Amino acid sequence: MTNLVSHTPIWSVLQQRAATTSSIKDLFKADPQRFEHFSASACGMLLDYSKQRLDATTLSTLLTLARQQKVEQRRAAMFAGEAINHTENRAVLHTVLRLPRDDAFQYQGENIAANVHQVLQQIRTFSDAVRSGRWLGNTGKAIRTIVNIGIGGSDLGPQMVCIALAPWAQKNLQLHFVSNVDGRHLTDALENADPETTLFVVASKTFSTMETLTNAKTARAWMLHAGCPAAQIRQHFVALSTNVEAATGFGIAPENVFPFWNWAGGRYSVWSAIGLSIALYVGADRFEEMLAGAHAMDVHFQQAPLEKNLPVLMALLGVWNINFLGLQALSIAPYHQRLSRLPAYLQQLEMESNGKSVTCDGLRVDYATAPILFGEAGTNGQHAYFQLLHQGANIVPTDFIAVADDDAGLPEHNQALLANCLAQSKAMAHGKNLEQVRAELPEVAESLLPHRVFEGNRPSSTLLLDVLSPTSLGALIALYEHKVFVQSVIWDINAFDQWGVELGKSLAQQLISLQPEAVREEYDSSTKGLLRALKKAQ
Repeated sequence: MTNLVSHTPIWSVLQQRAATTSSIKDLFKADPQRFEHFSASACGMLLDYSKQRLDATTLSTLLTLARQQKVEQRRAAMFAGEAINHTENRAVLHTVLRLPRDDAFQYQGENIAANVHQVLQQIRTFSDAVRSGRWLGNTGKAIRTIVNIGIGGSDLGPQMVCIALAPWAQKNLQLHFVSNVDGRHLTDALENADPETTLFVVASKTFSTMETLTNAKTARAWMLHAGCPAAQIRQHFVALSTNVEAATGFGIAPENVFPFWNWAGGRYSVWSAIGLSIALYVGADRFEEMLAGAHAMDVHFQQAPLEKNLPVLMALLGVWNINFLGLQALSIAPYHQRLSRLPAYLQQLEMESNGKSVTCDGLRVDYATAPILFGEAGTNGQHAYFQLLHQGANIVPTDFIAVADDDAGLPEHNQALLANCLAQSKAMAHGKNLEQVRAELPEVAESLLPHRVFEGNRPSSTLLLDVLSPTSLGALIALYEHKVFVQSVIWDINAFDQWGVELGKSLAQQLISLQPEAVREEYDSSTKGLLRALKKAQ
């Protein structure tokens, strides 16, 4: 007897339904009001999932699966602060980071919401000082360049948000994000920077991340070489970390260490002190508006019935596509240029969270988890990988994300952008058969007609935001966070650890010298050969 969800009767029912599911085109024919029946709204956004390959009975069965897997109970456990990250014995409380100022949250005998707002006030005070020009470098000049040094969740989140909220940016501030240990990333960021007016934000929870510390040490050497006295380094460096001792040992003043907590994982930390660069760039008011948007989605996720709950619906659609239709990839297509980094952000959120192959009880799964996620901003993606989406042998579901408001003030551009978004999802769903091609192109040779056929029946969802604002962006990010959580509950995996990244880190430390003496007998011939080849080439 196994406890795997795939061995439950409801899973078998869904497998049977997948084998007999109608095409998207037939589903629309059978239900003229399909859009009304397969759409839901919350927090200033509309989810249209009518172009997914499922009917009302299948959706009802998926909701039964969610209830069988105790999604509602696990949701309550997360919001209550239970240690649902059981492999690290930690609570998962990133939602506390966006609670309103007057709310309290007791955890281990302490009101951690008060601690959160203390850090938010620290962020506001510091960001206001930098933005107003009151925070001065070692020579008395105001800060004009900010370099965020981090990696993973300490880079992808704030970078994505700063690009998305660029209209609110302070125009006399230049912002760079450096994550790659490849020295070119840092040197490119510093190429036109003035040491006298540059501030480094070093984001590392433990202040021990190899890539981040390597870049931070090089940045410190750059400042010292430019003539900054060691005692004045504190004017040019702040840290986002739980390790105050290591940060102060680096030369950062204790009052300029912005703390956060281990109950907020890296890829869920954009709401914490990790968001300092956001506040520096667009202001503390806009940062807190983003938190409020995320909190609104938290409330929706907690209170809306599963049938109208956006994160739950998106999670179930993913489970249906991955586990029952065998569609194991997901394309993210934001039709808004400022959301260009959202696919990269969601790659980490989804694949690091749910890229697991054992259940919470340590059993090997016999079903797929986590989509292979990729994407590009529309309309660029149309001229890159959409050919595969339309006519490739592998069917890839797509999340289209569009924004109704034209904040660029170029209505013709916006109409063309939105028309492309709607046309792409329509083409993927309905396609064009051989008879239609033949009727449209009577002069084309019969042997060439199959090249013009679009099979259709390729599922997609569309998220339509009223506007792209700090508030709506916060809600959008939280929507995907909760979607990932719901899927982890259904798959019975832990979404909040990431042991898979640790082995490569430890091996890198062994190999970091790249010297022949680093070769160990237990290394495979490829590793040995590459070390010798690198030594010879260098």
